[in-house]
Amino acid sequence: MSMKRLFCASTLALAVFASAGLQAADAPPSGVRGAITAVNGDDLQVKTNRGEDVVVHLTADTQVRGVTLANIADIKPGSYIGSAAVPQADGTLKALEVHVFPPSMAGTGDGHRAFDLASNSSMTNGSVGDLVVANGRTITVKYKGGEQKILVPEDVPVVNLVPADRSLLKPGVKVVLFAQKAADGSYTAKAISAGENGLKPPM
Repeated sequence: MSMKRLFCASTLALAVFASAGLQAADAPPSGVRGAITAVNGDDLQVKTNRGEDVVVHLTADTQVRGVTLANIADIKPGSYIGSAAVPQADGTLKALEVHVFPPSMAGTGDGHRAFDLASNSSMTNGSVGDLVVANGRTITVKYKGGEQKILVPEDVPVVNLVPADRSLLKPGVKVVLFAQKAADGSYTAKAISAGENGLKPPM
């Protein structure tokens, strides 16, 4: 092979690897839902709801949030909430769950985007508008650039997210996190939500 061809081939290979790296970096975070089976320093062993055993790395910056039971009646105008939901025929959304952020976390994940909790589901994070519980428990959630009306059925779980620390992360505790998956199959969590008193985070 000539030097010119070798140079071109090497340049093309580098471009492919660079493109693959950018695609990996741009890949959406993967959701990990399951229960902690072991804690080894900064590593959690998690058995996912799909039956997989994965390792979740914690860093000094990993935020730990507790998940506790809440009541929809406690949600007021101005409360900052998130809701995974699926679309209805009339253009509104039907909630799969609702989680209430503490005031210190207002603005977290503001917006409306695709989500992986169920087929065709979305996640909406925003402030509760004037309509709170009416017309069959419908909440208007406002975020920068838009708003969504979300119907909350009676059987849909409503939870609080509360500040917590690593003492909550023990074997048997159910967790939810979203993180980039490394080449070795492990995850590094920027934040992790853990159920308190046996609660399974519904997100």
